[in-house]
Amino acid sequence: MKTICFFNTTKAWGGGEKWHLETCKYMHDKGHNVFFITNKNSQLYHKLQESSIKYVGLSITNQSFLNPFAINEVKNILKENNIDVIIINLSRDLKIAALAAKKAGLERIIYRRGSAIPIKNKFLNRYYFKNLVTDILANSQATKETVLVNNSNLFPREKIEVIYNGLDIEAFIQKAYTPIYKKAEGEFVLTNLGRLENQKNQKFLLHLAKELKSRNLNFKLIIGGEGSLKNELQKLSDELNINDVVLFPGFIENPKDLMYSGDLFLLSSFWEGFGYVLAEASLCRKPIIAFDISSNPEVVKDNETGFLTPLNDVNLFADKVELLSNNQEKTKSMGEAGFNFASTTFNSKITLAKIEEYLLK
Repeated sequence: MKTICFFNTTKAWGGGEKWHLETCKYMHDKGHNVFFITNKNSQLYHKLQESSIKYVGLSITNQSFLNPFAINEVKNILKENNIDVIIINLSRDLKIAALAAKKAGLERIIYRRGSAIPIKNKFLNRYYFKNLVTDILANSQATKETVLVNNSNLFPREKIEVIYNGLDIEAFIQKAYTPIYKKAEGEFVLTNLGRLENQKNQKFLLHLAKELKSRNLNFKLIIGGEGSLKNELQKLSDELNINDVVLFPGFIENPKDLMYSGDLFLLSSFWEGFGYVLAEASLCRKPIIAFDISSNPEVVKDNETGFLTPLNDVNLFADKVELLSNNQEKTKSMGEAGFNFASTTFNSKITLAKIEEYLLK
């Protein structure tokens, strides 16, 4: 039986970490031999402590691949645990884990690509993808396409597999929730959830709120999440004079608490490898407005489950918000269509079975 190592040393918790842990747990529960290498100060480390999965915590930095002792430490861990296949989630991790895995003689070195941004055509990348990486697993067609944007010969296209992220549909639907906001009579509530970082582009949402306020729309915008831009976003909200219509509730443990507080979900990200939060919004029967970029068209069906608009077009985005705010029937029908699409397309029972087959081949 093959032993599969999941390698992810990010300290924070995000979509990639969620995928890595859920996939590892699935394989473990199916009786496969799995092992996890993570950062000893990470959210993953703490979550693994609550499981029966075998794991080890290391101190990995951006420069660890330059340290032969660090590389040998990882190599020895792989050999001692008889690892056959390793799946790596970060470009930073790839630098050390791929070298160690090659030295340990692993059968497959899989790079799981979860960000729909092009890989830079640098010497180090050309070396790694030509000599070390054996397979790439992408979470969307958009992510797959970005791998070869800067160098069509970087890696064989036929060895880039696409398997969508999945959600435990039944568990998500059955999970209890408590709305964090009670809307006023006639109020249209917009929600957004994500890290408060540049990629998520929440500044756009604040300018959107300014535009909607100028149109005298009766609305509230709730932006859930924590991040390095929190103070900057709150300052911008002050400057735009929109504090009366914008709320920053902070970190949201249960996405449903936020989703069910609103009527419509908004996503302003510059890119998404796979928008977990979009699928979750659809499972809450909320229509979505997002940009027509990256993997969004694979998760949101334009004019069916929501609307896709040009990047950073505040006026057109506002037009779509206003349209739905004035049409309860369309809002409801789009939400229902989104639920039907997400529940059949992103069901983890299907996607995890595909991943299992992929990892064991």
